[in-house]
Amino acid sequence: MNRRWLFDLGNTRLKFAPLLDGGVPGEVVAVAHDNGDFAAEVAQALPREGAIAYLASVASPAMTAVLRDALAARFGRIAIARTASQFAGLRIAYADPDKLGVDRFLALLAAHAHARGAGASLVVGVGTALTIDLLDGDGRHHGGRIAPSPALMRAALHQRARQLPEAGGVYAEFADDTESALASGCEGAAIALIERSQAAAARLLGAPPGLLLHGGGAPALAAHLPQAESASHLVLRGLAHWAEQAHGE
Repeated sequence: MNRRWLFDLGNTRLKFAPLLDGGVPGEVVAVAHDNGDFAAEVAQALPREGAIAYLASVASPAMTAVLRDALAARFGRIAIARTASQFAGLRIAYADPDKLGVDRFLALLAAHAHARGAGASLVVGVGTALTIDLLDGDGRHHGGRIAPSPALMRAALHQRARQLPEAGGVYAEFADDTESALASGCEGAAIALIERSQAAAARLLGAPPGLLLHGGGAPALAAHLPQAESASHLVLRGLAHWAEQAHGE
């Protein structure tokens, strides 16, 4: 039985996996929490017991408390990941590390471990928000951007104008129906911001960085960014690295 588990509580989903030997996540389970009874879903989905739970959360305090209570009933110990100004060779740009979301911190940590001195990376997360962070080859974070993700753009438009569908359509440079025009506009806005960030990063560093895409909305954008590398479950991978470095047992 796996004794160590990783938990990434985001704005729309809880993702968790066992921490395997070698400091990598095992098979990932995802539980949506934007509808229904989160406490009941968590109680049904969580591992029955374990020695230690490593938790990273950017969800509300109330939702985080629900998960912590459930974990406390099943695990001997809970270790909470928090953003640090320096950790395992990573140095973040924020003067106040508490203002950098722990999900971005862990994604950067995983990217730095993944690069192993191979060069700079533009780390792009596509979830509820679109996050873009620049990391150079020496582990220095140069800052980043936060914008609505394409899914959030669609949801916001639908909320304000119900006749605009929240989903559907296919990307086209010049769409010939409303669904596809919405998909093209929202995905295109994200793609343009990523490409602008790539160009700015290349000017700053003197060479173009690699592009790492992660998050539930990444596959839709990857099709239009052929130079991108898919980095699935990057936050969980960063949490695994944090667990090994901070709490290696």
